[in-house]
Amino acid sequence: MQAIGASPPAARRTGRGGEPIVRALVVLGDDELVERARSDPAAFGPLYDRYVVAVYRYCLRRLGEREAAEDATGATFTRALAALPRFRLQADGSFRAWLFTIAHHAVTDLLRERRRAGGAALPEIADVAPESSPEGTLLAAERERSIRLLLARLPPGQARVVELRLAGLTDIEIARARERSHGAVRVAQHRAVRRLRELLAAASEEERDALG
Repeated sequence: MQAIGASPPAARRTGRGGEPIVRALVVLGDDELVERARSDPAAFGPLYDRYVVAVYRYCLRRLGEREAAEDATGATFTRALAALPRFRLQADGSFRAWLFTIAHHAVTDLLRERRRAGGAALPEIADVAPESSPEGTLLAAERERSIRLLLARLPPGQARVVELRLAGLTDIEIARARERSHGAVRVAQHRAVRRLRELLAAASEEERDALG
């Protein structure tokens, strides 16, 4: 898989005067890019650039391992590009919701393959993007570790909803991605928030007790 954040080769085509086509495409909305990408693969480049970081972070939070997250991210965009001719806005919802549905299945498939192969458990601490300083890197790593530990204490369905919310999806998009009703997602999210508040309150109380 190519490096996260790099543009796909198809997005590097140029138009008249050598001006990159992608510059004219980045201002378009998802729906317009999807329609163009059906016949012109160059239009998929801006979609990739727009969502690759969010998809990668979602996969990383689910898998906790950089290499596995890169594999899942690569599989997500490969499947999305192959299935793009079958995408229908009215039936599948927004492109973002449809893409994260694919990401969810890519992660699930990878976890299933790992279990079948008897692979080692995924690590608890996820790899994080580089920060501007060592202090920033450590804080980001600790923050990501804390999020993963909290999510691990939620029921799986609630954790998946929170992970998609952290990726930036709306309630309706999460419902599409999870193949659940909007009402069910809202209930799961409400319960998850309530449980997270309880966990954070308990953690704060433990810290106060430890300090005497």
